[in-house]
Amino acid sequence: MSSSNPLSLSPTESHKTVPNHHDEAETEPTKFKKNQKRYQDLIATFPHMKGWRPKAPLIKYRGCWFVQRLLEGCLYAQEFFQARSIDFLICSSAKTGTTWHKALTFAIINRSRLDDHSNPLLKCNPHELVPFIEIEFAFFPQVDVIKNKGNTLFSTHVQHGLLPDSVAKSGCKMVYIWRDPKDTFISMWTFFQKQRSDLGPLITLEESFDMFCHGVSVYGPYLDHVMGYWKAYQENPDQILFLKYETMRADPLPYVKRLAQFMGYGFTAEEEKKGVVEKVVNLCSFETLKSLEVNEGEKIREDIPLAHFSNSAYFRKGKVGDWHNYLTPEMAARIDGLMYEKFKGSGLLEHDT
Repeated sequence: MSSSNPLSLSPTESHKTVPNHHDEAETEPTKFKKNQKRYQDLIATFPHMKGWRPKAPLIKYRGCWFVQRLLEGCLYAQEFFQARSIDFLICSSAKTGTTWHKALTFAIINRSRLDDHSNPLLKCNPHELVPFIEIEFAFFPQVDVIKNKGNTLFSTHVQHGLLPDSVAKSGCKMVYIWRDPKDTFISMWTFFQKQRSDLGPLITLEESFDMFCHGVSVYGPYLDHVMGYWKAYQENPDQILFLKYETMRADPLPYVKRLAQFMGYGFTAEEEKKGVVEKVVNLCSFETLKSLEVNEGEKIREDIPLAHFSNSAYFRKGKVGDWHNYLTPEMAARIDGLMYEKFKGSGLLEHDT
């Protein structure tokens, strides 16, 4: 992990053992605000360019594009998030299966409650149960899942090279999921259409697509995002599990078993005999989660003061190949060409994920 982060802690501070995920025993809700001006001053020196909305410019930080708020959160997480060896980090770019993986990892760890009507997955959106280190950790330290020292599940959309140094030093495990860039783009563009925003209208699909192909999108460039975690996986396969969305969707059962084993929560022979793996898969299926009352209509998270998306926005179609309904053959060929050029010789396209 690179230590060139201008806000990184000293080696002594970043390596110390702490009982929770902050670098001090107690954390005030105002801690982020105390540091925010420092982040804003630093961000003002970074390259800016027009974004997908008029009032939301994209900002380049160490080769990755962010909007202002997410970059502030990323810098805060780099400085203060203290990963532990027992933690598990769900890593992904936006719109590649994050919500599904949050549900799966939570269900795997808490599978003794699968038949319990009070199971949190039945009452909460998965994003309430597995917090982003660059969002909830920074902006909403008061939410229960952040305050709970027993919570070991976290997630992030940031590129591998921008993870907090404590992630590498702790040795905590990670799973990374990637998705065909054509479906990733379409899922992202349609998702942003559902955003509750006063930042101006979303640019057209064609304009967004051109920017996406040039690597200019939130948390992008997308292909670099995938490649960064692929290289990290190759260097340390014991720490990172590398999966592909399309392969998992086609036959989730063996991959859920593999995920549980990797997490240290492997299913026993007795559990497999009783169909526990199937129960996890069914509970976390797109169809089941989408049909839950908490994820319907305009319902929003109640644990944070501001929600930019309704819970239902995280469940659109979940299908493989929906890009056919939006992209021309020429657009598809362009993005496929970019993908093969980026990944050729890396072994990624041949990897049996």
